[in-house]
Amino acid sequence: MSTEEHPAEAHRAAPAPRASVAAAEQGGPARTFTAPDSPYVTASLAKTGILTALLLRAQDAGRAPTTAELAAATEMITTSDNAAAGRLWRSIGGADGFDAAARRLGLTGTEGGADGYWGLTRTTARDQLALLQAVFDTQPAPVPGAGLSRDSRAVVRRLLRGVVPDQRWGVSAAGAQAELKNGWLPRSATGLWVVNSAGRVTRDGRRFLVAVLSDGHPTMESGVEAVATAARSAVATLTACAS
Repeated sequence: MSTEEHPAEAHRAAPAPRASVAAAEQGGPARTFTAPDSPYVTASLAKTGILTALLLRAQDAGRAPTTAELAAATEMITTSDNAAAGRLWRSIGGADGFDAAARRLGLTGTEGGADGYWGLTRTTARDQLALLQAVFDTQPAPVPGAGLSRDSRAVVRRLLRGVVPDQRWGVSAAGAQAELKNGWLPRSATGLWVVNSAGRVTRDGRRFLVAVLSDGHPTMESGVEAVATAARSAVATLTACAS
């Protein structure tokens, strides 16, 4: 059920291409936003949220993630394996568990996909920036004691660094040493593509958190280029603000 179209989606009209951006310099005050609260389908970008939900459940149980959980998480993030994502989605309690974890981390506009369709989770660029901040920053969680532990953050960072080369497009265009996860999905009702990317990049020794969500693309390639352009523009804006 991961990336297949839900039957209820079939009646939707074909959208024009659009994109939303939320970005920040890590540890600095600069922010830049473009339509950050518009909702988008996540496709495989939901997998970062599935991973954080899994790690929060392990924290709550007072244990480290099991070997089997880590193996599935590695497949899910580094190669975007959908079967592994489905197993972990069920293990976190599906959409209810996913949504509970999202709220703990300060995501207010994210909703897990219904009926097991985790790839149809909806989110916003603002929420994806908040998720990146939960992973890469060290400020307190919105709910005291509810955030990711140091060990949990290290797991997420390590896996985002390990994404296979042919899936390292997107926000990586804005800098070097990218730690990222992407999502891509052709909508069966329209044939148009959802293309998303979120992660941390380094440019001139400074670190930036960047989330770009987009849809309505005629091809995946055009979506990838649009996301790359938006990411480069966001980081250029942040660089100019701080200079």
